[in-house]
Amino acid sequence: MKKRHSMDNLVKGIIYLSSIVTVGVLLWILIYVVSNGIGEISWDFISQTQMGEGEEGILPYIVSTLYVILITIIIATPIGIFSAIYLVEYAKPGKVVRVIRFATESLAGIPSIVFGLYGLIFFVTFLNFGWSILSGSLTLSMMVLPTIVRTTEESLKAVPNTFREGSLGLGASKLRTIRKVILPSAIPGILTGVILSIGRIVGETAAIYLTLGTVKWMPKGLMDGGRTLAVHLYYLAKEGISFEKAYATATILILIVLVINFIANKLASRLNKAKQ
Repeated sequence: MKKRHSMDNLVKGIIYLSSIVTVGVLLWILIYVVSNGIGEISWDFISQTQMGEGEEGILPYIVSTLYVILITIIIATPIGIFSAIYLVEYAKPGKVVRVIRFATESLAGIPSIVFGLYGLIFFVTFLNFGWSILSGSLTLSMMVLPTIVRTTEESLKAVPNTFREGSLGLGASKLRTIRKVILPSAIPGILTGVILSIGRIVGETAAIYLTLGTVKWMPKGLMDGGRTLAVHLYYLAKEGISFEKAYATATILILIVLVINFIANKLASRLNKAKQ
């Protein structure tokens, strides 16, 4: 009994230590990047395209990033949710389900540069979309689909079967049960998948570099090229133009991700309260 108690304490200590290390690494990265970049951040740096001779603001890159996030999520989220609904609520074990799961797992394991090459060949060249926000968003949609499908699938499975049985027992159709009972209960988990997808979209460079391009101007529509903050950060660091500006850009990128995550978490909390 004493040996088992000691083992439990050891495992608990390892768990606590792992949590502390995880939080510590995050804080270390945030503090290091922000402390090196905060001095270069100004309103002109954020809100203008040109600040002066040899200096440029990052407004076009912020707009391009937000465009790509919005269009990618609009494309990928419905496809991912509907695929997960089919797998959980309609599909019966068999070849079709195995093929869909295999495709999802394969998509999750493909390197981003391969997605970029495919987007360059198919969307940019074959469909003649050119280097544009649309080409970049379509390419990224394929990349984040596995995340949305898997998280939505697990969220739907977590909904108790009694919810389904109660709704069907009261005379509701299968579709109405899914729309009115199951999906509202699974929304917090679905939002988690969307948040994870946004994180990958924001940080992606290889696929964006090959499909969106690196142009500096402000995008005016879906068929315009652009440059996301991650690509701009890569460009600054690779060329050695200004590591201070690179840290400042990274700081803005981190702030955007934190704001999006905060909004999504608040929305999930409100939905949970409304459900209760």
